[in-house]
Amino acid sequence: MIFFKKEKEVIKMISEYLDEVENCMKTAEQTVQSYLTATVKEAKHLARKVRQMETQADVIRYSIRDKLYLGAYMPLVREDIYKLVESIDKVANAAEACCDFFLNQRPQIPVELKSQFSTVSQEALEIIVPLKKAVLCFLNGECPLEEARQYTQQVGLMESDVDKSEWDLTKAIFISNLDYSHKIHLRLCLDTIVEVSDRAEDAADQLELTFLKKMV
Repeated sequence: MIFFKKEKEVIKMISEYLDEVENCMKTAEQTVQSYLTATVKEAKHLARKVRQMETQADVIRYSIRDKLYLGAYMPLVREDIYKLVESIDKVANAAEACCDFFLNQRPQIPVELKSQFSTVSQEALEIIVPLKKAVLCFLNGECPLEEARQYTQQVGLMESDVDKSEWDLTKAIFISNLDYSHKIHLRLCLDTIVEVSDRAEDAADQLELTFLKKMV
């Protein structure tokens, strides 16, 4: 794949953007884990870092958009890349919203459910790893298209794991002896966690659409 100056600049910015989003999500995972282990002070500190990282990712995203407006890539590809970056932004936003829920609403997680909450948050927030690999593999043109697709498929498999953990935890919540209002709050908390993996799957689907156009 031959890259021109503007395209190379966009690829570099997207790589920086993905690094920032990945750091944001790793820190979000640390935030949730800190909250679950009762170190709320540390969780608050980490949540502030998540917001800062998400804001920095937005700054890079705006620069990518501006470069695309200036004519990087052919129009059809330009639109696909813009939609892809926007879909990844929703993943970062979901991670930030997850942290905000924990630190603003302070859900009371029963001891017997903490392990399951820990597992599902880890599964959901680590989904950025194969998604990042898929995007970079495609944009850099350094690996076969099928290899890039294997990464997007991995995103789908990880999202399925999150769905299974979500189902198990939802059942555990509602068969418990907790007050119904407490159960609903915990379910809302779980919703904010799994939203991350749902948005990551959407981003992987957007990338798959780009693959299809490339194959035409």
